[in-house]
Amino acid sequence: MLKQRTIKELIRTTGVGLHSGTKVVLTLSPAAPDTGIIFRRVDLDPVVEFPSNAMAVGDTRMASVLIQDGARVSTVEHLMSACAGLGIDNLYIDVSAEEIPIMDGSASSFVYLLQQAGLEEQDAPKKFIRVLKAVEVRDGKGANEKWARLVPHDGFKLDFFIEFNHPAVDGTAQRANVDFGDVSYIQAVARARTFGFMQDVEMLRGIGLARGGSLENAIVMDEYRILNSDGLRYDDEFVRHKILDAIGDLYLVGHPLIAAYEAHKSGHALNNLLLRELLSHPDAYEIVSYDDVSKAPPSYARQLAQEWSYN
Repeated sequence: MLKQRTIKELIRTTGVGLHSGTKVVLTLSPAAPDTGIIFRRVDLDPVVEFPSNAMAVGDTRMASVLIQDGARVSTVEHLMSACAGLGIDNLYIDVSAEEIPIMDGSASSFVYLLQQAGLEEQDAPKKFIRVLKAVEVRDGKGANEKWARLVPHDGFKLDFFIEFNHPAVDGTAQRANVDFGDVSYIQAVARARTFGFMQDVEMLRGIGLARGGSLENAIVMDEYRILNSDGLRYDDEFVRHKILDAIGDLYLVGHPLIAAYEAHKSGHALNNLLLRELLSHPDAYEIVSYDDVSKAPPSYARQLAQEWSYN
């Protein structure tokens, strides 16, 4: 049986919020089967809980933001991506501020943190959302059109195209295809960092965003080049980070997807609209589990065999 997972023990770290610049204490704790991934604002009295839920995403400006009872927890996508990549179903995530810390701008710090806590199988079947019919959302027209879709596929793979018309980005591959039946999340996706442009920083800070951004937690570019002295971690790091974001955004549906995700210039807003479109069509998906591991999609059988070995 493909079983649910949590972590073995509590673990804690500190960092700063990318957009708020605020110091944040992050605490990860084990959770019982069928709990799901739940964020908790422990700085509020009473504590506010934010279950991972596509319908709870209330803001998508530069990040995915969960909103509950007027409270917010922001920039959840990188940690959600790490949880998806390691197959974690149940987890409590306590934060001491409004935003998840940015760490190094990728998911690798969260992967390391989860590995340090240890992964633990639970005596309950892992639940998947299997896409049965294609669903698609679009925004804009002509050269400005963006779209994202989910189509039936026996596994989980992502195909993403970006277009920024910037020399540093244009000099790298702008399309990437990641099939988790063939590659590991840790190796292929986890280390890809978020990125931004110097000319946007003043504007973003004017609306209360990017206050914690630096060369330590993002790829930063001026009009012509990358400013980070260490360069890129992947030849196509820009589009791989968009895949990392998409994995985290999609995991907010509550269960791992058995589907192929295809996107053209998509972002947090369109990814969330795609989940809402899927959920609005009950005939487009089903909830499934696997008593026999050999019958599970290759992407998830591989995850069980390979990612587990990183502990």
